[in-house]
Amino acid sequence: MRTILTLSIALWITQSFSQALYFPPTGSAEWATLPPEELGWCSEKVDSLIQFVEEKNSKSFIILKDGKIVVEEYFGTFTPDSLWYWASAGKSLMGVMIGLAQEDGYLSIEGPTSDYLGEGWTSCPPEEEQLITIRHQISMATGLDDSLEPAGSIDNCFDPECFQCLAAPGTRWAYHNSAYRIVQDVMEEATGTTKNIYTRVRLGNRIGMSGFWINYIFYSRARDMARFGLFTLARGNWEGEAVLSDTAYFNAMTHSSQQMNPSYGYLWWLNGKPSYLLPGLQFSFNGSLLPEAPADLIAALGKNDQKIYVVPSMGLVVVRQGESAGGIAPAASSFDNQLWQRIMDLECVTATEDAGHNRPAPAIFPNPAKESVTIIAAQPILELRLFDANGQFIKVEAGSGAGQQAVDLHGLPAGVYLMQVVTEKGVAVKRVVVGRLGD
Repeated sequence: MRTILTLSIALWITQSFSQALYFPPTGSAEWATLPPEELGWCSEKVDSLIQFVEEKNSKSFIILKDGKIVVEEYFGTFTPDSLWYWASAGKSLMGVMIGLAQEDGYLSIEGPTSDYLGEGWTSCPPEEEQLITIRHQISMATGLDDSLEPAGSIDNCFDPECFQCLAAPGTRWAYHNSAYRIVQDVMEEATGTTKNIYTRVRLGNRIGMSGFWINYIFYSRARDMARFGLFTLARGNWEGEAVLSDTAYFNAMTHSSQQMNPSYGYLWWLNGKPSYLLPGLQFSFNGSLLPEAPADLIAALGKNDQKIYVVPSMGLVVVRQGESAGGIAPAASSFDNQLWQRIMDLECVTATEDAGHNRPAPAIFPNPAKESVTIIAAQPILELRLFDANGQFIKVEAGSGAGQQAVDLHGLPAGVYLMQVVTEKGVAVKRVVVGRLGD
């Protein structure tokens, strides 16, 4: 009975979230807005955030809350109709397109790449080449030697001599552009059409997203990036219609695709994991990719800080286009953490709320914890909901009606979790670390 109740609550939360999303109409510039004040965001902090983004060489900046535009800014001569490149953020778009092609029966990600490109697309022995699958390509785990990438060149090498086996597929993670880009050729071979046509017909027309591929790079307006982010926030759906109905693929795409770099899915970057690898390095860093951001954030990240962030627990999509903000490319940089530090601090603090408290937002201690945590809120707690770092529902507890409540953590494996604290003021999301991530 308890299992049924838990599943029912999880289903209710998922359905309620889906129903709460707003989707802008396709073929129209109409897009509902939501004043920041209605979210409890302080106007001075919003202005400071926009100034920060502008100072970081940005061209556009958009924040969606549950699909509605809360912030939309363009800088310099850039306008809502200006086109800009996604750079490697387009990898995440291609991750979705591969899933759609599989759903349509054109390919299987478990199939050998040579089934589509022919034998001899690498310099590997035939028996080794046959082991490389599309899934290895979209998870950056082909085992091919990424050091053969042309240094400093915008062009990639697709000659067989540029694809040499270094490790067994699935045993080594490396951010390998050429191995990724050739998967676009795989999709074209499999579907029998160009990636522009397939992207437009299968996805773009369904969600109102314009844009086009030039060579291997996608270009679009800022709102097109926002539409793609909203589609991802809705888990492959648009206004009640399943565009990507293969939920197994979507889940695999937005979860760790291999063991070497748990912060990478199928061409998506994942936050809240115990460690991460960065492009060009074979050294594993401990901790989350973006410590200042919500643990369930997933991101499309590109050169010169092209960004699409999606945060399911908060219903947020954040888009940034522009020149380099001063961070490394194409993965997370200091800009990401500075940006998210400001976004997570947008809520207003009144003198009444602040009286006797260092911060009005709910506090959790101890954190990290092993057996239990205590939640302290400025308002009576109505309900507590616990999710894992991937946004999967774990349990719900009725609120005590007081401003303090303990939560039992027995039986939970070590890792990062999300606690939704529901009060009369709204829902606050706090990050909880159970045990030490290295345990």
